[in-house]
Amino acid sequence: MKPTIVLVGRPNVGKSTLFNRLTKTRDALVADQPGLTRDRHFGHGKVGDRPYLAVDTGGFEPVVDEGIMFEMARQTLQAIDEADAVIFIVDARSGITPQDKIIANRLRQLSCPVRVAVNKAEGLREDIVAAEFFELSLGDPTAISATHGEGVRNLINEVLSHFPKEEEVEETKHPKFAVVGRPNVGKSTLVNAILGEERVIAFDAPGTTRDSIHIEFERNGGNYTIIDTAGVRRRGKVNDVIEKFSVIKTMQAIEDANVAVLVLDATQDVSDQDAKLAAFVLETGRALVVAVNKWDAAEQEQKDRIKREIARKMAFLDFAKFHYISALEGNGVSDLFASIDQAYAAAMIKIATPKLTRALQLALERQQPPLSGRIRPKMRYAHQGGSNPPVVVVHGNALEHVPASYWRYLEHTFMKMFKLQGTPLRVQYKQSENPFEAKAEKERAKRVHPGRR
Repeated sequence: MKPTIVLVGRPNVGKSTLFNRLTKTRDALVADQPGLTRDRHFGHGKVGDRPYLAVDTGGFEPVVDEGIMFEMARQTLQAIDEADAVIFIVDARSGITPQDKIIANRLRQLSCPVRVAVNKAEGLREDIVAAEFFELSLGDPTAISATHGEGVRNLINEVLSHFPKEEEVEETKHPKFAVVGRPNVGKSTLVNAILGEERVIAFDAPGTTRDSIHIEFERNGGNYTIIDTAGVRRRGKVNDVIEKFSVIKTMQAIEDANVAVLVLDATQDVSDQDAKLAAFVLETGRALVVAVNKWDAAEQEQKDRIKREIARKMAFLDFAKFHYISALEGNGVSDLFASIDQAYAAAMIKIATPKLTRALQLALERQQPPLSGRIRPKMRYAHQGGSNPPVVVVHGNALEHVPASYWRYLEHTFMKMFKLQGTPLRVQYKQSENPFEAKAEKERAKRVHPGRR
């Protein structure tokens, strides 16, 4: 099993920068602003002599007892309790602070190895920078620069030296789904309900989640990755720079996922932003499940109205399953997960060419493509050209004359024949080459240039 290495420290010491350096990603948001990271963020370590899991945590404020900072501290303490090793990050430019001493007192009680990383040491003498932090009584401090990568490999190899080497096991593909929606619709509450623990901060205030949090877990013997994302508001209301980055991370999470779970609020009307977010999921071709949350808190009149609005504003999501749930109470969450599995299976389906060709022929028997002048397009055979979403490539002649309405007819026909619930499907065409075209082109060239062979 891979060791889990947790990064802790007070706000703005460079934990997320070091996390991105260790995982060779940009998964964690980084900006010169304290308190940016709020939830635990997992990633696969790629710097060092062996594989491991790196965990980014929010800025540790152990003296607060309420509000969002208290929730962040609680998340950090839970991460520390689950750690195989801890890297305590301090700021070389600021020196030791009273808060560093409080955190060090907490870390000295751990049974797992703890290593002090003195960050932002670029351009400074390492021995002088590290000397001050011996006072923390956590062993020899290591001077690093997470931004420039200086000393990072030596640091992580020292941490990994405490663990026996194991043979690497090739990771298998597994479903990855992103929970998306407007702010404060209950995304983090739903993530916690699926995981069966308070894994991410669920706070009754919009904008609590800022980053996209990837969490690997096991359910019914299968491996999954769930992504909790920041709420996406209407563009005109997004003014904060951090929020703009959060929206970008949400868009990236949708593209990175196999399935998107769109969360709506049953106590509010379906907004244009809900429809636009659903349209973005459809545009990326991701499988989709819709969860109408807070169903238990809505009056009957509101329930009837939101169903009418879904039918009116989201008619283009006829391929997706809708669930009416309460993430807080756990009602309907199991059925929701079954639809996620079904949507993933449909998105990743493999269909043999003979089956697709037979399905195409049946569709043609029911309805031929319309004439375009004197030309009737001819469709000969079909094969699969990709997954997530499934892509069907149709071969034939004069296919550029086929109207968009007929391609939509084929999409719906294929989805119905192969029972693809929860995923969109794309139909593309490829013109068959005319074997006599090259010969005719040579004859025309001879007539224009008689001396040319």
